[in-house]
Amino acid sequence: MPPLNALLALEAIARHQSFTRGASELNITQTAISHRIKELESLLGIQLFTRKQNVTKLTNEGRIYLECVRPAIAQIAAATESVSSVHDNRLTIACLFAFSAKCLTPALPEFLAMNPNIELRLMPLAPTDRLEQCDFDVAIWHGIDDWPDFDAQKIADEDIFPVCTPALFSSGPPLRIPDDLRHYPIVRTASPIITDDWTVWLRESNSEVDTFASEVHCGTLAFAMNAIIEGLGVGIGRSMLVGKDLESGRLVEPFTFRYRSPAGYHVLSRPERSALPKVQKFKRWLLAHFAQTVPTTPIVAGPGLHEPFSWD
Repeated sequence: MPPLNALLALEAIARHQSFTRGASELNITQTAISHRIKELESLLGIQLFTRKQNVTKLTNEGRIYLECVRPAIAQIAAATESVSSVHDNRLTIACLFAFSAKCLTPALPEFLAMNPNIELRLMPLAPTDRLEQCDFDVAIWHGIDDWPDFDAQKIADEDIFPVCTPALFSSGPPLRIPDDLRHYPIVRTASPIITDDWTVWLRESNSEVDTFASEVHCGTLAFAMNAIIEGLGVGIGRSMLVGKDLESGRLVEPFTFRYRSPAGYHVLSRPERSALPKVQKFKRWLLAHFAQTVPTTPIVAGPGLHEPFSWD
């Protein structure tokens, strides 16, 4: 078995394409890192790097070898991090990107001010990730409360409704009823994993519109939110994600009808970590913070919808 230090040297040099920068990252001398690579080359019986015009590159054999051992290095590092961080003040938060960008990250300075001894580690989550395979202290996930292996609490009720920029709203035909949307471009979240909320809102608002001026399809919700804010079309907003944009006037809400979604954002933790003080502190703060900041009344730009639309 090769020494782990030699494998770390191999990975660092390959990533930086430099013995000097690799040594600096590992906090060792260039002589020491060169010695580790020579030791590894002697063990393997191959040359790992070539140098041309002051650029260090892997040989073909070195590239194949690194591709094989890099996942193992990552697994060892992740396992060590997981075990060593359970009982200290490092809090790993896994979060869906759209919620992190629009809600969580802007609020975290408040949490850190209240808990200065906690060190945060933020980890992105994609809708395609499997939570049971991810290592975290707490996670923020979207859906209906159906995670039997986790302790889950809903952060807030969620409404869905169309939103757009003031410029798009004022420059196009009047938006008096949902069927008027046929004259507008719309933004869709088009993914095999994520369910587009347009179908639900149109159905619940008794709309019969099925064609639009054009459609912009985005692969993730984060992309869709950015497209809406940039004025590419009318999109479906989630109340937690667009609340601040509505308050600031960056987005407007053409109609008054909102559909109360059965899904929503939840904070999750594994039962064996739920009792950790750092996890309890974060959950208490998160739920209290968003209970105070999530808007409860619509912010409407136009005449809106009244009868016959109502909550289902």
